[in-house]
Amino acid sequence: MKKLLILIFVLSAFILLNAQNKQEEKILLIRCDDIGMSHSVNLAAKELIDAGLKFSTSVMVPCAWFDEAVSILKEAKNVSIGVHLTLNSEWKNYRWGPVAGVSRVPSLIDSLGFFFPSRAKFFANNPSVEEVEIELRAQIEKALKSGLNISYLDYHMGTAVDKPEMRKVVEKLAREYNLGISRYFDETDVNSMYSVPLEAKYNHLVSVFDSLDSEKINLLVCHIGKDNDELSALIDLNDFGLKEMSKHREAELNALLKAILSNDFTNRKINLINYSELIELKGLDKMKSPIETGY
Repeated sequence: MKKLLILIFVLSAFILLNAQNKQEEKILLIRCDDIGMSHSVNLAAKELIDAGLKFSTSVMVPCAWFDEAVSILKEAKNVSIGVHLTLNSEWKNYRWGPVAGVSRVPSLIDSLGFFFPSRAKFFANNPSVEEVEIELRAQIEKALKSGLNISYLDYHMGTAVDKPEMRKVVEKLAREYNLGISRYFDETDVNSMYSVPLEAKYNHLVSVFDSLDSEKINLLVCHIGKDNDELSALIDLNDFGLKEMSKHREAELNALLKAILSNDFTNRKINLINYSELIELKGLDKMKSPIETGY
């Protein structure tokens, strides 16, 4: 009887400790945008993949380095891939245009056949919603035909969901292709490293880890890259763009790599998930627009 009571006590303590650990665990989804934009961004994504980080990454289909991104991501483990729906082209001397072809979507482009650099200029051109659907569909189709295992959609610079009628197009395409949409699973955005000073990014990242909500699915959006001649040559055509963009992107990359090497995720009981896992956990039928939920 005494041995039985001891066994029951030990099992109860184990169950209680396990429950407490589960309660302390925090869920974090890291989403790295703009993959395929440039060779240097692709190199940064490969570093995170090689370091074994579980994350989601959003591919820019209209960009010149999309094919290289496909080659890298096809071999990646623990990575969920999304289409970074693109209707803007914001870099001086490095511009891109529609996948569907300029003749099919004339209201989405400038006189040289490129996407506009900002949302304001895009909407000032009175874009056709029908043409928006043609172009976004073409981007999704190209991503799927490349052989990538696409699981979700998101939106470069927010343009594709800026207006209610365009958001409906994105939602329609997600249903049609059985894809999730980032921020449609009640994720909570945490403070990104984007505009944090270069030398403070890692400390900021650690503070974000410490402030994660254990009751929420926390979403951290990152912009990574390598500070080389290619990326440092890109100048944002928008006044609100970051100066020394390439240095900021490499600093974000280095902060994530340092977090991996320092075992910050394990030490802080952070459960990393990606969008493929989140979709499997919640189901596409549970998606809801953040506009409807007041997000």
